[in-house]
Amino acid sequence: MIRMAAVAAAFDRDLEADFARIEALVATARARAVHLLALPEACLGGYLAHLDGGADQPPALRLDGPEIARLVAIAGDMVVCAGYCEDGGDGSRYNSVVCVGGGRVLGNHRKVHQPLRENASYDSGDSFTAFDTPVGRLGLLICYDKAFPESARDLALDGAEIIVCVSAWPGSRTGAPEDLAEDRWTRRFDLFDRARALENQVVWLSANQAGRFGSLRFVCSAKVVDPGGDVLATTGVEPGLAVADVDVPGALTAARRSMGHLRDRRPDAYRAVAAAAP
Repeated sequence: MIRMAAVAAAFDRDLEADFARIEALVATARARAVHLLALPEACLGGYLAHLDGGADQPPALRLDGPEIARLVAIAGDMVVCAGYCEDGGDGSRYNSVVCVGGGRVLGNHRKVHQPLRENASYDSGDSFTAFDTPVGRLGLLICYDKAFPESARDLALDGAEIIVCVSAWPGSRTGAPEDLAEDRWTRRFDLFDRARALENQVVWLSANQAGRFGSLRFVCSAKVVDPGGDVLATTGVEPGLAVADVDVPGALTAARRSMGHLRDRRPDAYRAVAAAAP
């Protein structure tokens, strides 16, 4: 049985304050015997204040640098996923998420799909790869990546049992209701989480930013979703920690026993998909 938790919390440009929040969240999770913790996109240094670029950019951190080493130390034996701006060298910058645990980096993903003008601030990743961890085989996605079924399917076909999607997903910027629970972008965020879990029959862990940053108001809605698309725990539209216990192998076996979505695929029939492949 794996106890997993997804965070909805606010983070900003103050890296020391971000680390203080992360330390507190990890301590709370540890006190609740959590094995796997998902923190939001851009929790180290904050998200973009302006989607069209501008001077106020997140700090770029190297995967092998002191900040990620500090995250490794904070995580200890817990598996922790956290979003950051990655310094890729040669002036490249990526919107990335790192997975750490047991004293080392376990995996890293660079966001592939860039909404609106995010490409004015970040270079784009180009792959999806699952990797082994103490809590099972994991895949990582960032925010808009989950709007594309191919992203999660690629990870599931690579053996991912759990997919962690970290986000800085905002509410509507036009015609926005006061109550985020009624916001159309909250509904879309939740729908993507449940659909991706169900169609791939995987456990889905979804973290998100909270509060406001620049012109954006984030929808929270951190959650744990089972392979049948049912939400096991959620923060709703408030900051917090969504915690659930999941027998991952048992849940996957039960979901896939009669209706195996990966097993029953017919790739030879998907002519348009095959034709578009490089």
